[in-house]
Amino acid sequence: MTIEECYQELGGNYAEVCTRLPSPRLVQRFASKFLEDPSYATLCGQMDANNRAEAFRAAHTLKGVCANLSFTRLFSSAAALTEALRPEGEGIPAQALPLLEDVHRDYRITVDAIRRYLAET
Repeated sequence: MTIEECYQELGGNYAEVCTRLPSPRLVQRFASKFLEDPSYATLCGQMDANNRAEAFRAAHTLKGVCANLSFTRLFSSAAALTEALRPEGEGIPAQALPLLEDVHRDYRITVDAIRRYLAET
């Protein structure tokens, strides 16, 4: 699997990320570092703790990381969750829960594709 094929599998935009990271080696390096990013784990923990402000912050961070790496699919679901969590009250709003499921699904697709890519290189 090439890094471009990995991007296809995870629903990313390889051409777009190449405008920010000028070599496939840099794309590979930063994509692999995504596996170490704590944003997703923080988001899950804060959602479980019913901490809307910190869940919003984590979702917003995850969205930003995905934008920088052109992980389009995960960016879209993280962006939708970020908006649902935008601080307007206490606790996690009910409409955020199905959006969190979308993030779970898209995160798994993303990390699975990256891990497969790294295992084959």
